[in-house]
Amino acid sequence: MSVMQKIQKNIEEVISAINAVLQVDVTVIDKHHNRIAATGLYTDKIGEKVAKHSIFHQALTGGSSFIVESPRVDDLCASCERREDCEEYAEVCCPIFLEGQVVGIIGLIAFDGYQRDQIISNKLNLLNFLENMAGLISSKLQEQVVSDKLLEQSKAIEILLNYMDSGAISIDHTGKILASNCRAKKILELEGVDHIHEVIRDFKISSVASNHVFEKEIKGRVERFRYKTKPLLMDNHLKQVVINISQEKDWIHVLNDLVNTKQMITFDTIIGQSESINQSIEIARKSANSQSTVLIQGPSGTGKELFARAIHQASDRRNEPFVAINCAAIPESLIESELFGYVEGAFTGAVKGGKPGKFEIANKGTIFLDEIGDMPIHLQSKLLRVLQEREVERVGSHYTLEIDVRVIAATHEDLSLLIEQNKFRLDLFYRLNVIPLKLDPLRARHDDIDLLSQHFLAHYKAKLNKSIDYIDDQVIQYFKQYDWPGNVREMENVIEYAVNMCQADFLSMTDLPQTLNQALADQKQSFLMPLEDLERKAIQEALQVYGRNKEGIQTIIDVLKISRATLYRKIKQYEL
Repeated sequence: MSVMQKIQKNIEEVISAINAVLQVDVTVIDKHHNRIAATGLYTDKIGEKVAKHSIFHQALTGGSSFIVESPRVDDLCASCERREDCEEYAEVCCPIFLEGQVVGIIGLIAFDGYQRDQIISNKLNLLNFLENMAGLISSKLQEQVVSDKLLEQSKAIEILLNYMDSGAISIDHTGKILASNCRAKKILELEGVDHIHEVIRDFKISSVASNHVFEKEIKGRVERFRYKTKPLLMDNHLKQVVINISQEKDWIHVLNDLVNTKQMITFDTIIGQSESINQSIEIARKSANSQSTVLIQGPSGTGKELFARAIHQASDRRNEPFVAINCAAIPESLIESELFGYVEGAFTGAVKGGKPGKFEIANKGTIFLDEIGDMPIHLQSKLLRVLQEREVERVGSHYTLEIDVRVIAATHEDLSLLIEQNKFRLDLFYRLNVIPLKLDPLRARHDDIDLLSQHFLAHYKAKLNKSIDYIDDQVIQYFKQYDWPGNVREMENVIEYAVNMCQADFLSMTDLPQTLNQALADQKQSFLMPLEDLERKAIQEALQVYGRNKEGIQTIIDVLKISRATLYRKIKQYEL
């Protein structure tokens, strides 16, 4: 709807008054040549377009006023397509301006001799009068533009308030509640509540509060809330007070998150001295200040998220969000809305006002997509678009939002195998695998086992208040023989268990879990198998550890000391 159409009732009132005073018909068209108001014969033509190259058309194009005393004969009418059918006796038209642009035309029309005499005998005064009327309409248009902008700003502010994680309430100087956002209505059950003292009994309008606490019964339970206020003063008089309210349990969660941010993760936090871990750290360091996507591949428990956090902390995005999401831990029906967000009404149960996704939350920072190999195939194409276009589209929306996010992905899966099985897109793999980072399993990092053992012992003896000086050499040798299918995470659990069980000043074999002893026995027993089975197992494990790309195949050839042709023949023979 054009701005002229929005004030159509005002225009109709103006032209009716002109017609009543001057006894001359009046018509108004907008900048699209649509007749939006009229009196007399043109009343039936409201909504129709005026003729091409008519006087109105020329006035719109040139922004000038015209007086036509002899329609059809006048040179100004020469190119009008309805010249022959014109019923007008005379015409005065004047442009209507808005912010320097012509947005419409108002015209006086004579349909008989009397009306023509009225116009011709007083044409200059009528033109001046008509210009004043056009100015009046222009002022109404400007009011409408200002009103539209205020409404737009009001809606934008309302949307912003409803996106807040905390509640917001606006009250006047008497304590009457003027407005509240969705969060406040939800956590405080504000339906039917008119005054702030119904929410906060001891609230004092004159005082500025910061992190004050109050209690309120919600659904039969007493909940604790924190609030702070901000007064709105005009001419040194208090007009409104804005109150920001949060549930104390949410506030506690924030504190816990800050405490448990697992200290600041840096590359110095990563424990290890093996050549393998040092190479991985070197690659990760070099990638830190790049904007390119990193793909971390390695078995579960090797510290993929640790590396992702260290890369973020070493980057110039360190002061922006680091958002981690486990693609395997979220139900398939929810992962799209978690990643990309949703708008209000997108689905049953959608939060009023919608909700931003993890990509929006991570804007300017880093998003860590863990277990990317478990992402549903139908969402991979949408993720690919996000990586290519750097914009997201919320579920249920037709609008895109630009984002600036560094993406780090990780998986324990063999993506090459998933691609062969049509479970992972090849184009997405190439988009993710810009900077590949391989993390070897603990069994391939014997040089790190002693160091990691000492690290976990120091951590858990302090945490559990135990006086344990060292780990018996037999235990360390035992650890080096074990395969560690759970990698570093499994070792940490084993050390924590042993520290709990230990009654001496050192960890011994008797302190280890029985399941570990049985696993090692089974592991040793597994060596007693046909050579063909051993060969198959060795090649299969090598493919899982080093992958099937060019570098991985070369590493396997070097480690197993076989030719490339032999390796491919064995892979085919064992259907690997």
